[in-house]
Amino acid sequence: MSAPRTTTAEHARLADDLAGLAHWRRWGPFVSCRQWGTVREDYSPDGAAWDHLPHDHARSRAYRWGEDGLFGWCDKDQRLVLSLALWNGRDPILKERLFGLANGEGNHGEDAKELWWHVDAVPSHAWNRMMYAYPQRAYPYETLVRENAARTRAEDELELLDTGILDDDRFFEVWVVYAKRGPDETAMRIEVVNRGPEAAELHVLPQLLFRNTWSWREGAPRPAIEGIEGRRALHARCDGLARECPTLGGMELRLAAGDPAFAGFLFCENETNAQRHFGAPPRAPGAEGAPKDAFHARVVGGDPGAVHAFARGTKAAAWHRLRLAPGERRTIDLVLVPATSDLAPEAVGELLATRATEADDFHEYAHRGLADPEARRVQRQAHAGLLLSKQYYDFDVRRWLDGDPGQPPPPASRRTGRNAEWRHLAASSVLSMPDTWEYPWFAAWDLAFHTVAIAPIDAEFAKGQLAKLVTDHYMHPSGELPAYEWAFGDVNPPIHAWAAWRVFQIDRRRSGRADLDFLTGIFNRLLLNFTWWVNRKDADGRNIFEGGFLGLDNVGVFDRSQPLPGGGRLQQADGTSWMAMFALTMMRIAIELAHERPLYQDMAAKFFEHFLQIAEAMTKMGGQGVGLWNEEDGFYYDMIHLPDGRIEPLRILSVVGLIPLFAVETIEPEVLAQLPVFRERLEWFLAERPEMAALVSRWNEPGRGERRLLSLLRGHRMKCLLRKALDERHFLSPFGVRSLSRAHREAPYSITIEGRAYTVGYEPAESRSGLFGGNSNWRGPIWTPINFLLVESLQKFHHYYGDDFRIECPVGSATTVSLKEAADEIARRNARLFLPDARGVRPSLAMHPKFAEDPTFRELLQFHEYFDGDTGRGCGASHQTGWTALVAKMLTPPGPHQERLA
Repeated sequence: MSAPRTTTAEHARLADDLAGLAHWRRWGPFVSCRQWGTVREDYSPDGAAWDHLPHDHARSRAYRWGEDGLFGWCDKDQRLVLSLALWNGRDPILKERLFGLANGEGNHGEDAKELWWHVDAVPSHAWNRMMYAYPQRAYPYETLVRENAARTRAEDELELLDTGILDDDRFFEVWVVYAKRGPDETAMRIEVVNRGPEAAELHVLPQLLFRNTWSWREGAPRPAIEGIEGRRALHARCDGLARECPTLGGMELRLAAGDPAFAGFLFCENETNAQRHFGAPPRAPGAEGAPKDAFHARVVGGDPGAVHAFARGTKAAAWHRLRLAPGERRTIDLVLVPATSDLAPEAVGELLATRATEADDFHEYAHRGLADPEARRVQRQAHAGLLLSKQYYDFDVRRWLDGDPGQPPPPASRRTGRNAEWRHLAASSVLSMPDTWEYPWFAAWDLAFHTVAIAPIDAEFAKGQLAKLVTDHYMHPSGELPAYEWAFGDVNPPIHAWAAWRVFQIDRRRSGRADLDFLTGIFNRLLLNFTWWVNRKDADGRNIFEGGFLGLDNVGVFDRSQPLPGGGRLQQADGTSWMAMFALTMMRIAIELAHERPLYQDMAAKFFEHFLQIAEAMTKMGGQGVGLWNEEDGFYYDMIHLPDGRIEPLRILSVVGLIPLFAVETIEPEVLAQLPVFRERLEWFLAERPEMAALVSRWNEPGRGERRLLSLLRGHRMKCLLRKALDERHFLSPFGVRSLSRAHREAPYSITIEGRAYTVGYEPAESRSGLFGGNSNWRGPIWTPINFLLVESLQKFHHYYGDDFRIECPVGSATTVSLKEAADEIARRNARLFLPDARGVRPSLAMHPKFAEDPTFRELLQFHEYFDGDTGRGCGASHQTGWTALVAKMLTPPGPHQERLA
C-alpha cells in the first residue's frame, strides 16, 4: 500500500475556497429528499404537518420554503435545482421524490420505504456518487400504507423488500454521479442497469427548475428556463443569481448530441395545480399555467396538452425513453454550466475519471493508518453519508407565523402555537441534517455530533456549522439553543461546548494551526447558553438540573418534555451530568484560550468551581442528604419530587445513569505552572472548601507534580457503573453498549402514581410504547453517539489511572482489562455493526437476505438511527449518517502518543 499524499487535488480545492480564490462550495447536493410533511410547509390551524401537505400533494403543490427531489443538486441559496425523475411504465405516479409513511401511518412512526444509498463524496462536492434501486413492477404505495396501518407496535414494519417487489432482481440500478470541473461547472451522469431477467422500459427525466420565490416574496424576480433552438440545451436565467455572481445570471443544461433515447424537452411552471387542490377551472391545453405536476400528466397520463406548447417555463425536463435488455447498462451525460463555459457533455467521461481518482487520493489520506479494506469501506461511506446529507434549510419563523404579504394570513392559532416564542429564528443556510428523508431539518444535538464526525475531513464546514447555531439567527435571546423545528423550545443535551472543543482539537492536529478565533467566538456565545441553563433548568438553585426531554425520548416512564403525573418534578441524573460535562468543557476551553489571552484564567476558575458545585449536589441533593447516587444498586437514578414532599428514585437501569461517566477532565501540572491566576484560584478553593476538594482526585508523578482528575466519579463509583455497563447481562451487547439494561426484560421497572402504574421494560429494537410518539426508542437499542462518548470518557480516565487500574470486561480470555482496553472493546463491538461477520453478512443489514446476498447491495451501507440491542439490525431512520458516522472516528487508529478519538 503506497503512502497517501499529504496534499491532494481535493485539499487544494478546499484551500482555494477558504482563501476566497474559488467558490467550490457554491453548488452541491443540497436538495432535501422530503419537503412535504415538514413544519415549514404546514399552514394548518391544528399543526398537523403530515396531513397538511402529504406525499400525494407533493407532486402538484408548490412548496413555500424549499424544494425536494430525487438526488437533487442546487446552488447554496437554492435558486436553481437539478434533480431526477423516473417512470417504469407501471407506476401510478412519476417518481420525482422518495416515498415513505407519515408519522401516523407507520406502526413505528414515520419511515422511508425506498432503497437508496449515499456511496461516495468529497467535501468540495467536486465528486458525488449515489444509487437508487427502482422497481420494475408497479410501486406498492397502497400495500405499504394498508399493511403497516394494520400492524401493531409489537410487530415489525413491512418494508419494501418484504413486499417481494424486487424478487427475481426485477429492478434498475440507477447510479447518479455529480462532478465539477470548476466551481460553477457541474457534470451529471445517470447510469442505469437492468438487473431483471427480461427487457424493461425506463423513462429518465433530468429536471431543471427554479425554486418558487416569486409567488411569496414581494419584488422577487420571475425566472425563466427556455429551450435553445437548434441545440439540445436549456437556458436558465434569474436576476437573483446574477446579483450573487455574474456567471450565474445565465446557466445552461446541455445534453449530448445524437442520443436516440432523447424524446424532447418538456416545460411547465413550478406552481400549484389549483384545479386539483382548490377546484379551480381547468386551463386550456398548453396554456401558461401548466402546473408543477404537468410532467406526471404528460409521461404517466399520456396527455400531450398537459405541458406548455412553447419551449419556456420555470420547470423543464429532458425526457429520455430507454429500453434495456437484461443486464444492459446505459448512460446519460449532461452538464449544468454558465452560458460562457465550454464544457460539453462529451467531456463528462474524462472528467468523471479524473475526479474519481482524486477522490481515491483524498480518502487514502483520510484512511491513513487504517489497513483493513472493509474498515476503509465503512469509513468512506460514512463520510459520504455526512457530506450528502447537507441540505439547504430556509425557515423564517416570523414570516411563517405572520404570513407573506399578499397571501392569505395563517390561522390565528399559530400566534400562540408551535414555535410562537421563536420569532427571531431566521435560517437560510446549508446545514447538516440528521436524515435526508426522515429528519430533513437540523437538530441541535445531532448537529453537534455531526461536526465531530465530519471534522477529520472538513474542519472548516464543521466549525461553520457550530458557529452558525450560536448566532442571533438561531440562538434565542435568552441563550437557549433551538432543538428542532417540531419544537424549537424542547431541550437537547448541552454538548456544543464539547463538540467545539473536539472540532478545534481535530482541526489543530490536521492543519497545524490553532483557530483561537473560532474557539473564542464559540466560548463567548456559549456563556449565554450556560447562563440560560443555570437560570431556567435549576429550579431550586441547587445545581441539580431538570432538562426535560434531553433527546432521550422514551427512556423513562414519563414523557419528560411534559408535566409529570401528580404534579411531580424530575431531578435528572442525565441533565445534571450533561451540565457537569458542559462546565468541565468550558473550563478546558478557557484554559486553552488563557495561554494566549490570560484574562480567560478567571473564566477557567469560574467553571472549575461550578463543576465542583454540581458534583457536590449530585452527592447530597440540596442539603437534604438525598443524592442521585444509589449505593445499594451502584447506579445513578433520576429523582422524582412529589407534591407531598417525598423524593423517590426512579430505579431504571438506563443510559441516564451512565451519562455521569461523560463528565471527566484531567488538569496537567504544567498547565497549572503556566497559568498562575487559575492555579491560585484552584488552590484557594480546594483549601477553603475541603468537602469539595475531596471530589478532586490527585496523582503525583515524580518530576512533574500533581495531575488532577475532575470527574463526577471516584474510583469506586466508576467501577460500579462500569461493572454494569460492561456486563453482557446488562448493557454490553455484541455490538456496543445498549441504552437500557437487558435485565429489565425479565424485571421491568414500574412505579404507581395516583393509582396508575407506569412501566419500563427492555425493548431491543422498535418501541412498543407510544410514549413520545413515532419510532422513538431508547429502551434497549444501541446508539452510536452514546458509545462514542463512553469510549472517549474511558480513554480520559485511562489517561489519569494508567494500565494498573483494572476493571471487569469480557475481552477474550481476560477477566480484567485496563480502561483503554475496555474503550477499545466497545469501539470494536460498535464497528462490528458494519463489518462482515464470519458469514459475510453485516449485522446492521441482516434484516433481509437481499442485503446480505445481492452483489451490489452487500457492498453498500446504510447508517441507521439506532440498532437492535441483541442482533445489531439497523432500526429507525435508515440514513441518519450524521451521528452514526461517528463510527468512522472510532475506526481511526491512534497515532503516536494519541488516543483513538483525540
